[in-house]
Amino acid sequence: MRKMRSLCGMLLLAVLLAAQSAWAEVDPWAESYRLEALGQFDAAAKALEPVIRANAQHEFAFLRRGWLNYLRGDHNASLEDYRKALEINRHSLEARLGVILPLLAQQRWREAASEANKVLEVAPWNYYAHVRLMIAEEGERQWDILAKHAAQVAQHYPSDATVLVYLARANIWLGNNSAARRAYEQVLERVPGHIEALQYLAVKL
Repeated sequence: MRKMRSLCGMLLLAVLLAAQSAWAEVDPWAESYRLEALGQFDAAAKALEPVIRANAQHEFAFLRRGWLNYLRGDHNASLEDYRKALEINRHSLEARLGVILPLLAQQRWREAASEANKVLEVAPWNYYAHVRLMIAEEGERQWDILAKHAAQVAQHYPSDATVLVYLARANIWLGNNSAARRAYEQVLERVPGHIEALQYLAVKL
């Protein structure tokens, strides 16, 4: 009877130790998302290192690390990760859209515009490609091009306020104050309390 109890005790201990060992192993994906939620972007990116070490062709790991490196302000590392993901899967629109983010952050407007246009060649009305292209056009101070572009995109995304903001800004620089006012009024219909629109309209009253 004692031997039976001893054996049961040993088995229970073995189960507990195995469970403790399993608990001690942290899932890199869960840990990465947890750290991102805490704003610890550097640690969240580093949490994915075991995944990439185990599989140097893990497309999603590079996509995610590219995003995290972008969030933490390491734009060169972000660009490298997104390009690696694109190298793994040359059809990935997500990776090419990701490439645009660090380029915009570095004010590399022409390169960003080129990448956005590559997306639009495949997906002509991709919202994110158009918005990022508009950011590049604004950076290049291409006001006439931006005004026409934003007006066209607004026809396809009529409920979107962001596109209307770019339309308003372009018209301000072009001296088209009435068009800028109309655009900002539309912005306020979609986002009541929009600070930029309110400030412009308050000054122009």
